[in-house]
Amino acid sequence: MAKSSLGQDSDSTAAVAVLKRAVELDAESRYQQALVCYQEGIDMLLQVLKGTKESSKRSTLRTKISGYMDRAENIKKYLDQEKEDGKYHKQIKIEENATGFSYESLFREYLQETVTEVWIEDPYIRQTHQGFGNTQQSSGLEEIKQSLRSHGVVLEINYSSSIHDREIRFNNGWMIKIGRGLDYFKKPQGRFSLGYCDLDLRPCHETTVDIFHNKHTKKI
Repeated sequence: MAKSSLGQDSDSTAAVAVLKRAVELDAESRYQQALVCYQEGIDMLLQVLKGTKESSKRSTLRTKISGYMDRAENIKKYLDQEKEDGKYHKQIKIEENATGFSYESLFREYLQETVTEVWIEDPYIRQTHQGFGNTQQSSGLEEIKQSLRSHGVVLEINYSSSIHDREIRFNNGWMIKIGRGLDYFKKPQGRFSLGYCDLDLRPCHETTVDIFHNKHTKKI
């Protein structure tokens, strides 16, 4: 069944909004995010094209899609070369009390299906709001380990007295360094407050996130 003109207009408006955002990110040299928006917007325009019968409109849409595809391809080539040369660097500044920075929001862009291993180094992996003994820490990590195993994920834990850097590495080449490590969320005000379960709604401490790409991220 063909979509109504109202539905097509809605889809077209949504595609324009996404592509407008892509162009803005592109102008700000935020190429990785721009590429994601370009790809999403192009897919949406292709759906609009499928439902468009008027030849002049189809021609206009094809021209727009071709232009956006060319730009997206150029960005992809640029980013691939930056990754190849080890020059890729993106920085995110999280302001005091900012929201919208859950682990999912922060890492989703880099956790493609090719990721099979993750390495986390953090000198302070502690309970919510700091401070608990080694025994309780070991017990908590062991509980996480068993829970992950039931989902087919193997957690290996190694302790070191010399670790001082905080970094997360994925075996698809992405490396993320967070100034405060993984402990950048503020304590929720209560069990029924916004942000207790949804980390996108949890206020953050001020910190900086630096993202790099390196083909050789696996530790020897």
